[in-house]
Formats: sequence, C-alpha cells, structure tokens
Amino acid sequence: MNYQVFPTDPAIRAGARAGMDYGTVWDQLARVLLLGMLVLVVLSFQDYGITTDEEVQHIYGKELLSFYLSGFQDHSAFHFKDLYLYGGLFDLAVAVLIPVSPFDEYATRHLLCGLIGVVGIAGTWRLGRALAGPRAGFLAAAGLALCGVYYGAMFNNTKDVPFAAGMVWMLYFATRILQQMPRPSRSAAWKFGLMLGLALGIRVGAVFGVFYLGLALLLHLGVVWHLEGRKQMLHDARLSALILLPALPIAYVVMAVFWPWAVLNPLNPLEALAAFSRVPLKIITLLNGQNVLSSDPPASYVPMYLAVKLPEALVVGLGVAVLMGAVALLRLESQPWRRHVAVTWVPTVLGAFVPIVVFMLMRPTIYNGIRHFLFVIPPMAVMAAYAADRGWSVAEQWGRRAGHVFAGALTVLGVVYLWQLASMHPNQYVYYNKFIGGLRGAVGKFELDYWGNSLHEATQELIAFVERENNGAAPQTTYTLSVCGNPLAVRYDLPPWLKLVDKDPDWRRADFFMAFTQVRRCPDLLDGQPILEINADGVPLSIVKDRRPPERKLRAGAQTDAH
Repeated sequence: MNYQVFPTDPAIRAGARAGMDYGTVWDQLARVLLLGMLVLVVLSFQDYGITTDEEVQHIYGKELLSFYLSGFQDHSAFHFKDLYLYGGLFDLAVAVLIPVSPFDEYATRHLLCGLIGVVGIAGTWRLGRALAGPRAGFLAAAGLALCGVYYGAMFNNTKDVPFAAGMVWMLYFATRILQQMPRPSRSAAWKFGLMLGLALGIRVGAVFGVFYLGLALLLHLGVVWHLEGRKQMLHDARLSALILLPALPIAYVVMAVFWPWAVLNPLNPLEALAAFSRVPLKIITLLNGQNVLSSDPPASYVPMYLAVKLPEALVVGLGVAVLMGAVALLRLESQPWRRHVAVTWVPTVLGAFVPIVVFMLMRPTIYNGIRHFLFVIPPMAVMAAYAADRGWSVAEQWGRRAGHVFAGALTVLGVVYLWQLASMHPNQYVYYNKFIGGLRGAVGKFELDYWGNSLHEATQELIAFVERENNGAAPQTTYTLSVCGNPLAVRYDLPPWLKLVDKDPDWRRADFFMAFTQVRRCPDLLDGQPILEINADGVPLSIVKDRRPPERKLRAGAQTDAH
C-alpha cells in the first residue's frame, strides 16, 4: 500500500470539481518568486562585505584542491587550523571556480553562496508543497525569503547557508520516501543519500538527518504493525530496506570527495562531533543585555534568539502549528488512517526542534546569535506556512470575503517585511522583530553586525567622500586608514591612494579611523571628526572619523579649487 498525502483543502477539492488545476497558480507563483530571488542575487551580491571566517575558509578550499591536484600527496588541508573538522564542499567548489570566474575570489564566493541560498528556498517550497499542498509550499518559500536572518546571510555566510540548503533538501527527500512507503522509489532514496553526503561535506551535524528518517521509518512500521499486523510490517521492512540501504554508501562516497579527512580514519567523524560539542573558544556574546561566555551559554540562548530574530508571523505561525499538531496527535486514536500522514511530518518537526533540544541539554559553545542554527529555520518556515494555509482554508469556509481578507492580511505582512529588508540593505541579517522593539530595541541586548558586514559599505562611502573633495578624481595625496574590525573586509576594497595601517604607532596616527559598533569600545578607540555612519533602521553599525590635521584638509580643499 502506498501512503501518499492527498489534498484535503476545500479550495483544492472545489478547483478539481471545476476542472481547474489548483496547484498550477501557486507553483507558478513559487517559480516567479525563485526567479526574482535569482535576479536579486545577481544584482546585489557585490554589495556584501567579507566576513571574518571567509579568508581561512578560502585557504582551506585551496588546500583541499591541492590535495587532489597533488595526487593525494599534499595533506596540508588536514592540519589547517580546525577547518579539517568541517567538510569543504563550498570552499573546494569556489577554489575550482576561481580560475574561470569573471569576478574576484570573494565576489565569486558571495555569488555562489547567494545562489545556494535560493536553492535552500526552493527546497523549502518543495518540502512545504509535499506536506501541505501548493499554496503552503509557496507560503513557506516566501516566508523564508522574507526572513532577514536567512536572506541577509545568503551572500557571505558560506558555511551555514549551504548547510541549511542541504538539510532542507534532505528533509524533502526523507518526506518523499515516507510518502512512498512501503516501496519508496530508488530515485528518492538515492537523492536522499546524495543530499546527506553533500550536507556531510559541509558539517558533520548532517547525521541528524539519518536519525530523523530512521525514527520516522520505525514509527511507520509501528503503525503498519498496529493496523495491518506483524506479517505486513515485516514485509514492508524488508522491501523498503532493500531500496533504502544503497543511500548510505552513496552518502559516504559523496562525503569522502568533499571531506577527505573524514575517511582517513573511520572514527574521524566522531572526533569532529566531539570537537563541536565543546569548542575551546571563550568570547563574550550578548543575550538580552547580559554578557554571556560563549563556552558556558544558558539553555535559553538559542530559543530566545529565535524568538526575536525571526519575523513575528513566522514565530506566531510556528506556535499555532505546534498547537495544531498536538491536537492532531490527540485525535489519532479515533482516526487511525491519519497516522501514516502524521509520520510524514516527523522529519520536518524533528529537523525544526531536535537541534534546539540537543543544544539546551548539552549547551555547547555558541556565539553570534543563531547563525550556527540557520538550518532549523526552513523546516520552521514550512510548519508556519502549514498553519497559515489551514487558517486560510478556515477563512474560506466562512465565505469568499473572509478568504480574501485573510489573503489580504498575509499580503500586507509580506509587503511590510519586504520593505523592512529593503530599507536595511545590505545588512538584512541584523534584523530583529517587534517583540524586542525591532533593531533599536535590540541595541545593547543582542548581537548586531557581528560579521562587520557594514565595513564594506563604509569603505565605499569613505572612498566616495575623499573623491568628492577632489571633484570626483583620485587625490594626489596618499592617506592612511586604521580599522577596528575585520581588516580584510576593508583591505580588499582600497584604492592605491588609501593605505591600511594596522600596527602601532602608525595605527594611532592614521588620517581616517573606521570602526564597527558590534564591539562597544571600538568607536571610541581613536578621536576624530565623525564624517560617515552606516546604519540600519537608524542604528549605527559602522562609523568613520576624519583625523587629518587642519593643514592636510586645507591642502585637499586647495586641490579641489585648483581642479
């Protein structure tokens, strides 16, 4: 017996009776959304700054490429900092692309990461569609696209965004396997193995996906035993095992390609898991106004950050979905046929909440808010979309006007979120919702521009400022700049006439001083006249001070007059 999930939405049934293809409209809208996202990525990927981790990750990718080009003789990648504990899928791909890319190495990274972020949104669409129909699929994709913490990270968080994309596609194929039980297609099984291998090629935490699917399969077999007997259960178990087992060697081979260190010793992945459970990094991170040591975070760290970083509609929708799920579980005893449908939701629900529960129990090292937990957001978006879709259906049952009102409310919410993110460009990842008072309410309470993304924009503005002093031309004088923040984010953009200094005493004598506000003491390290401020929603993220002595400013003005 094949336990597919059939549409139960009244609008779907009505559309079917009228000879309409209900799903076509929502699928087309989803495709338009994805196309729009691709266009946005291509138009804006160069607006984002270089993050603190990107330099070492880029080096790691080049060393992995050297491992292959040397005929497996160059093992430098396996001793480079702690990067060998991670898979190098993204970094290796960039190293391969650099020679043929029309962009510089970091712009290439940002373009590829942005495109993979769209792939993650596409996976969220497919997962939502598979579980709750075309409309829910579109709502899930739109919800994730309008989530600032995900969208803003798409361009330069080159580890967490690809991992999130891989995980959501793995959840999708796990769901397809469950919906096709007891004879899942080989295509779904092999694609699950492929996505598992790709996700492991980024981070060892992808093994959670095996647990999600394995538990769901056990629950499915338990349902079959209860409803159809032990003989049928054993038949289903043998049949599905023959089809699913090849997924594991596929995953292993793919993982080996992008994370060769993991297969040098069978126990290496376990070593990576153990290392990540207690990273020896002790830095200060903010949580609701309190300074928290990254190596000793409270259990509330991730839940609290999720509550204030995700859009309000997603948080509320997720809460409603949890309540709906609890009510549905209570009804399973009286409606046994629904148990198979409930099992198909298991990977998504586990994918949204198990990592958070594990964090709360183990409390591993954490910092920078929820950037390490981006992968739980796509399944959360699917659950919230399901709640919105069910609410829409209820409204439609009350009448056509009620359905239109519900649709209008969702549209207004979408426009508001879109406007908020557009106004924060290119710093969308610092978004906070109104539960904390927006970005202004988060100041001094939660992490803001921890990547120093705004330093790229500040550098561009400083260059334009000095060139305006010279009627749009490069100055004849060489100026110096000191930075409190990630120097790579600045150095990569500097013209020949602007020199970065990072050592005393030159650092303190620089003509210009740039600082990001994430570290509170940064802006006050050096004096000077404030000339530029990069902000989001009125909150300063980076500042630039002019420290030139009066005579140098006069010379700059005289050069302008001469031109």
